[in-house]
Amino acid sequence: MVARWIILSSLLTILVAGHRLLAIPQRGGDAPKPRLSQHGAVSQTVNDTVLTIEYNRPVARGRKLFGALVPWGRIWCPGADEATAITLTTDIVVNGKKLPAGSYSVWANPNPDEWTIIFSRAYPTFHTPYPAGQDALRVAAKPRSGEHRETLSFYFPVVDGKRAELVLHWGTVVVPLELEVP
Repeated sequence: MVARWIILSSLLTILVAGHRLLAIPQRGGDAPKPRLSQHGAVSQTVNDTVLTIEYNRPVARGRKLFGALVPWGRIWCPGADEATAITLTTDIVVNGKKLPAGSYSVWANPNPDEWTIIFSRAYPTFHTPYPAGQDALRVAAKPRSGEHRETLSFYFPVVDGKRAELVLHWGTVVVPLELEVP
C-alpha cells in the first residue's frame, strides 16, 4: 500500500512539473499568445450585498452576433471559455423572482423580443454544454437597443439603495435585469 502511494505521488509530481514546464516559454520559441477573450469582473454592493460577475469577454470583430454567431432560441453562455459566474453574498430578487445567496453559472436563451436568463447551480463549469437540470432560477428579460459595444460587458448602470440594474451588453443588444436586495 505504501509503495502504491509513493508511485502515485511520484507520477502526480511528474505530471504537475511537466505541465508547468509546458507553460513556460522556451528560449528561442514563441511566447504564448494572449487569449482573444480577456478575463473581466465587475462587483457592486447593493444594500450590504456584494454581487460579483466574473467572465471572459468575447470581441465582436465585425461578426454578426445575435441570430448568427449566437443563434436565436439556443441556450448560450454569455462569455467564453469558462462559464460566466455570479456570486451573491445574500439572497436577492431578480426580475421579481428570488435567487438565494451563492455562486451560479449564467446562461441565456436569446430571442429577438425576449431573453431567458438562467442561473445554474453548475458552478464552476465550462461554457459548453449547457448543464441541463441544474437551474436555480430562470427569468424573462426584454432586450433593448444601445450603442455598439465591441466587447461583451456586464455592468451596473443604476444602483439606488436596495435596487440596481445589471446589464448584459454586446453589439447593440442590451439585456437589463432588475435586482432588488430586500
